[in-house]
Order: sequence, then C-alpha cells, then structure tokens
Amino acid sequence: QTVPAPKPKRFAVNYHLLRLERGAPRVRVQAWLDDGEEIDSVIGVWPSADWYERETFDLMGIPFRGHPNPTRILMTDDWEGHPLRKDYPLGGEPVRFSGEE
Repeated sequence: QTVPAPKPKRFAVNYHLLRLERGAPRVRVQAWLDDGEEIDSVIGVWPSADWYERETFDLMGIPFRGHPNPTRILMTDDWEGHPLRKDYPLGGEPVRFSGEE
C-alpha cells in the first residue's frame, strides 16, 4: 500500500551541491517552509551563500536564522513586501497609450 505524499508547504529552498570533479555526484538539498518560517543559514559551511540568502530574504521574504547581515540587498530598507511573491500587489500607475485621451 502506498502512502500519499504530504502536501508541500508554500516555499522550497533548494541547495544544489556539485563537486568540481569528473563523475562526482550532484546533490540537491530541499527544505519546504510555510510563510514566516525560518531556515538555518548555511554561511558557516558555504560563505558564498551570503548574498544568495540575502537576495532570497529580500525578494521572497524567507528569513535565514543565524545570518550575520540579514538586510535587504536589492530593495530599499523602507520597502514594504517582497516583490517576487505571487501575492505581491502589482499596483502602480495605469498604462497610457499615445492614441488614448
């Protein structure tokens, strides 16, 4: 008897690990999170993940526990929301075409 897979949470954080050697295995580590859940930072193991974790926080709103500098990297500090989420309000000004009055 097969057990149905549990419904995944809203966000998936993926790490693709590759050793630069011919024939080395590739590994994907995937963690599912709900809105507001934190995930541990991997900067202690991979220092180059610093900018990627900051970008993920800035654009998707996923907080990384233990990150040494969890500040915005692309949006201004007073920006509200996370623009790459599907529930982010588009808003803005209506588009006007030259032929319309």
